[in-house]
Amino acid sequence: MYTYNSKVIKAGRGWTDSNGVKHPSNWMRWTAEEKTAMGLTWVDDPVPFDSRFYWSAGDPKAIADVTEEDGSVTKGLKSVAIEQTKVTAGSLLASTDWYIVREQETGEATPTDVLNYRATVRTASGAIESAIAACTTHEAFIALYAVPVDADGVPTGNAPINDWPEV
Repeated sequence: MYTYNSKVIKAGRGWTDSNGVKHPSNWMRWTAEEKTAMGLTWVDDPVPFDSRFYWSAGDPKAIADVTEEDGSVTKGLKSVAIEQTKVTAGSLLASTDWYIVREQETGEATPTDVLNYRATVRTASGAIESAIAACTTHEAFIALYAVPVDADGVPTGNAPINDWPEV
């Protein structure tokens, strides 16, 4: 991308330099020498990165909690993911909580399929949390988000971090 005084100049759009000179929208047709003479500078596009795992290209987020010099703690990827797993489990269980409340209040039994589903959600939550806790490297943590695929690239299941039971 081209910049002028650190400002991105978009292709196909006119721009005004610091002297107030308006340049046409076809400035991309200028030669490299003409662009340089007008003060334009080529800057490579930033390397794409996944903001779930990196602060910026080549700057990974810590997987473990970090205690700062002032004593504050910045949560690492593992802590954040475990918290999210607990929130997801709670959300999945919330839709059937009324069965449990009803049983407590009226004595009417909760259906077995509901109890089985709730147990499966808790088991899945435990397995996901254990997988997160077992990660010792950034690469291992990122692998939890990889969806398994067959030889044709067709998904064959859920990513380990999202392996929840169906309702």
